[in-house]
Amino acid sequence: MRKKIMAKTARMEKLEALLAIDPDDVLLRYSLAMEHASAGNDAAAVQSFRDLNSASPYVPAYHMAGQALTRLGQVDEACAMLRDGIRVAKETGDTHALGEMEGLLSSIE
Repeated sequence: MRKKIMAKTARMEKLEALLAIDPDDVLLRYSLAMEHASAGNDAAAVQSFRDLNSASPYVPAYHMAGQALTRLGQVDEACAMLRDGIRVAKETGDTHALGEMEGLLSSIE
């Protein structure tokens, strides 16, 4: 089975250039991950979301990573990601994201 290589979009290249200047910018990192997801490269999106959350947990990234993992058929990993996101959402008081992640988790468990 051949692995399909996804081409970088112009937006990805711009985001990467901005990240080279400010690698700790959470919104730039999240935007890059979302761009990978929009381009249909869920594996790269998941890796980007994981990198983001290991550096600076960002609640929406857990939800989006859970969705991408689900699309990849990695349901156990998606559930684990969502549980981590639910914990962080509770800690930060993000009730909107909490509800969305709980809904997704209940739909895939």
